[in-house]
Amino acid sequence: MRLLKTICLLLMPVLLQAQHPLTFFTRTEAAAVKKDINRYPLLTRSYNEIKSEVDLWLGKDVDVPFPKDPAGGYTHDKHKSNYMLMFNSGVLYNITGDSKYALLVKQMFLKYAVLNPTLKNHPQATSSSPGRIFWQALNDANWLVYAGMAYDLIYNSLTAAERKTIEDGAFKPEVDFITKDLEPWFNLIHNHAVWACAGVGIVGIATNNKEYVDMALYGSKKDGKTGFIALMDGLFAPDGYYAEGPYYVRYAILPYYLFASSLNNARPQLKIFEHRNRILQKALMAGLQQTNLDGTFFALNDALKEKDYTTNELVTAISVATNVYGKDNGLLFVAKKQDRVLLNKGGVTIAAEIASGKNLPAYYPYHSVEYTDGAKGNEGGASFLRNGTGKDLTTLISKYTSHGLSHGHYDKLNYNLYDKGNEILTDYGAVRFIGVEQKYGGRYLPETKGYAQQTIAHNTLVVDEKSHYDGKESVAENFHAEKLFSSITNPSVQVVAAKEENAYQGVKMQRAVYLLQIPGGKKLMVDVFNANSKGDHQYDLPFHFDGTLINTSFKYDSFTDKLEPLGKKNGYQYLWKEAEGTVKDTVAQLTFLNDRTYYTISSLVQDKASLFLARKGANDPNFNLRHEPAFIIRKKGENQSFVSVLEIHGKFDPINEFSSNAYPSVQQMKLIQNDDQFSIVEITIAGKKLLIAQNNNDFNNKSIHTAGGVSWTGPFATWYDGKKIN
Repeated sequence: MRLLKTICLLLMPVLLQAQHPLTFFTRTEAAAVKKDINRYPLLTRSYNEIKSEVDLWLGKDVDVPFPKDPAGGYTHDKHKSNYMLMFNSGVLYNITGDSKYALLVKQMFLKYAVLNPTLKNHPQATSSSPGRIFWQALNDANWLVYAGMAYDLIYNSLTAAERKTIEDGAFKPEVDFITKDLEPWFNLIHNHAVWACAGVGIVGIATNNKEYVDMALYGSKKDGKTGFIALMDGLFAPDGYYAEGPYYVRYAILPYYLFASSLNNARPQLKIFEHRNRILQKALMAGLQQTNLDGTFFALNDALKEKDYTTNELVTAISVATNVYGKDNGLLFVAKKQDRVLLNKGGVTIAAEIASGKNLPAYYPYHSVEYTDGAKGNEGGASFLRNGTGKDLTTLISKYTSHGLSHGHYDKLNYNLYDKGNEILTDYGAVRFIGVEQKYGGRYLPETKGYAQQTIAHNTLVVDEKSHYDGKESVAENFHAEKLFSSITNPSVQVVAAKEENAYQGVKMQRAVYLLQIPGGKKLMVDVFNANSKGDHQYDLPFHFDGTLINTSFKYDSFTDKLEPLGKKNGYQYLWKEAEGTVKDTVAQLTFLNDRTYYTISSLVQDKASLFLARKGANDPNFNLRHEPAFIIRKKGENQSFVSVLEIHGKFDPINEFSSNAYPSVQQMKLIQNDDQFSIVEITIAGKKLLIAQNNNDFNNKSIHTAGGVSWTGPFATWYDGKKIN
């Protein structure tokens, strides 16, 4: 027995050593990747790309500079490239078995072991969560994620003394800083904390530090109120919608998947990928449904429009998801667009499927879909109404979510429209030049809060030139809009209606948007927006459009000699007032050209309205804003209704020099009835009547209604040329 114990004690270090790697992949998985590395072209290219990048640094002294620059500066970008170099070199060490790759990583870690204990707050730090290696702690967490995996990948090549030096010098100062000095930040329910917990947890697994892993999973106090599990529970709705919007689910999905993958190897009993009925799988699929035809993420809340699903975050998530959840044709389509995979088991599967060329769709399988918001799915949501296939896809987005934390916008009941892969009715997103040192070190610029987050920057109602909830995040976080009814099963007639009663004191707003394809194939969007109040107000409804103004049905004064801002605050100060007109008892129409298609906004004006043509760029001396156009309808009074149609029509051919159907088909619009009970709209299109009847307070699908000379069952009905079409 003593001999057995002695043998076990002697073997224990070997057994512990054999456990590594556990984070990015295991020894068995690495061997499987190596076996197929030259078998599938995509896997081979991905491998060669990494190898060529890493091989450039073999035998060279890699700089680990003292941090001093913001994003886009030398030291920032160098530390960022360093952690990727360490990670990739660690992967190559496990696939090739060549010790030169492990040596490269070790030498870099030994430099960080000297540097990190000396660091204080970064000299370019500007927030309450400063970094040490980088200007903000979020980037330090990025470093921990990749450096943690890199260390795990070369763990078996290090001596005990080298491990102690690296763990105490490179990792402990960073982990202590994040979990102690920045404890409130580490414990947030926010995408920053996802990265922080993933970084600390992966380092914990890599260094066999249970304390680190437990803090990462359950928060610094390990009570489960914060930490990775709470972040999986708190930031996603049950259907996978992410609280901060699609742009930030793209960013957060990487640490979610990488730490979950590490846990799947290190703590399989957690069954982390099954948590909340596979919430991580739902999150990935929901995020991809919130992209345009070109793969760019819809700009809901703070967002940079250039980001698409070919980013490293989605490459990572799709390779891991394929390994864990199995093959999916939609994911294979995206992976083919990405043209690279992780060197893991999922990457092998993807490369094999793409090499076979079987069952690969021509387009991502987009469909009409609705998501709830909030951890319990009871804080509003967002609807994505789609019509068409392939390049002819049209997507109407209706947003009635909660605020969206610090990256949220004051845009209740906002909508956006995409057609043929182009953004037609736009959302600004965020004002930021990420990675550009000259533009405030790549940080969010002041115009994000000053303009992009304000209500006037969106296609929704502004009352008295104030933003929703008076532009206060602390107030906005307490409320959400509420969906009243929707129907998305018939691609020719889709609708969603929602209300918001807290954005402005004493003002109730209700909006229904319809995406229709009437007989003959014409597509149009109908918008019925009612605002009710007991007092007089000024109501502004903007249409931010992407295109060239072609024609208007109304006269206006154009201010070509001298421009003035549209207002003084709440985002209005950033809009140039380029033209102004006044109309009465009419249908105001504005036609613009986007790419090769015409679009016309037709809006019913009962009584009187002021019309403005505006453009972003006022009070912007540093030229941070894109100078994009807007059409704004202003009405005054107690209760006001905005009934509008956006018609997709015609074709412009600059090659053969002709236009077809360049004029709108909408001829007349009438609001037959509009009160607390019903809204009934009649639209004349090329001589034929489109009738929309909706109930404003009874949304039961079985209720029978009669108003305006028609009867119907359910919350709405539509007729075209005398025939019911829904």
